[in-house]
Amino acid sequence: MARLLVLVNSVILLLFGSDVFLVGANRPPAPVNVSVMHLRADSATVSWEVPEGDIIIGFSISQQRQEGHTQRFIREVNTTSRSCVLWDLEEETDYIIQVQSIGLYGESQASKKVHFRTLKKTDRIPSNSSNQDDPTVQGLEKSRHLQTGEMIIIVVVLLMWAAVIALFCRQYDIIKDNDSSNNKEKVKPSSERSTPEHHSGGLLRSKFNPSVPSINIIEV
Repeated sequence: MARLLVLVNSVILLLFGSDVFLVGANRPPAPVNVSVMHLRADSATVSWEVPEGDIIIGFSISQQRQEGHTQRFIREVNTTSRSCVLWDLEEETDYIIQVQSIGLYGESQASKKVHFRTLKKTDRIPSNSSNQDDPTVQGLEKSRHLQTGEMIIIVVVLLMWAAVIALFCRQYDIIKDNDSSNNKEKVKPSSERSTPEHHSGGLLRSKFNPSVPSINIIEV
């Protein structure tokens, strides 16, 4: 009986160990070349690379303040993205991040830790030639151009709407004035449209005009 129990336990351990080995062997490798760019006071962009030959269906990012124990996990699947924007960061704060790839059989080992520090809200990236190749500078310049283009589009759309509204109001005033004129013509009293004969002339006036001689008829 004891030998049977030992044999059953050995088989279970062997099967469990083989499953763990197969799952571990099929896990994707850890991401490489993890970097942080587009640094700002409240956001930053994390990018990484994945070795070729493995099926990756998502990623997982752990974010932690260097002087704290609070961690934040970002997990996204059904994507082939190799970058992620971190929002709601605190200015002038040190952070530590690690990235994991998600494959068909689980997650990879965590990448190497990457440290970065957010900027002040009043900081400005210098625009001298020595920093033009910096990914952070390029990202900020691109974002600034996009914001300017969006503002121009919004202003143009607002001006077009204002012109349409002004034209509509003008047409409405013209139609309203025409309707008012037509109503006045319809309501005009009959005394203003015709002159009776007895007001200033006509047959009645001729009867009493002293310049016209009168004929008296005497009966005999």
